[in-house]
Amino acid sequence: MVTHPEATHHVEGRVGGWFDSELTEHGFEQAQRIAVALAESVRPGATLYSSDLRRTAQTAAAIGEHLRLDPTWLTELREKSYGIGEGKLDAWFRERFVPPPLDGERMNHDEGLEGAETKLQWAHRVYAGMERILSEPARQKIIVTHGGSATLVIARWIGMPLDALTHASFKVDSGSITRLVEDDYFHNRAVARLNDITHLDS
Repeated sequence: MVTHPEATHHVEGRVGGWFDSELTEHGFEQAQRIAVALAESVRPGATLYSSDLRRTAQTAAAIGEHLRLDPTWLTELREKSYGIGEGKLDAWFRERFVPPPLDGERMNHDEGLEGAETKLQWAHRVYAGMERILSEPARQKIIVTHGGSATLVIARWIGMPLDALTHASFKVDSGSITRLVEDDYFHNRAVARLNDITHLDS
């Protein structure tokens, strides 16, 4: 699983979500480093899936060109939608955002932003995309997504039920590679390496 590298909304201090930002020049360089790093372990027959937003699509295109793979675009892998907050400056967002409570209803929490997805809606969407990916026969798959949605990709991989996601969060950086594996004997699933960014070192 790959998270897209530096995008314009990062450097402009804007909310991402479904805001269709694109990779910066530095982000494009990082995408090439990601592709080279993946080439060390990707075998023939692998498949490539990506969120269809520009920043992830550009990342997947770099990977696909290097590994000679055609990406499959999945809207289900998009970041959480923040409704009217998407593309707004971070200060605007912080003034209006209502964080979830420590206890109580967190999955259907209203964050105070019109049109935003709840965590439950977001999780259902990403889980649906993962169901499609996991149903495909390829033994090795590359998934390009976003920092927030990465938690849900990992959670579905290890079989976390939706009601266990209330406080779940896997911290990953932009441009990271996380290795998800299933052993051939017990068919147990594991997070073999989380948030690897060594390939981004200059």
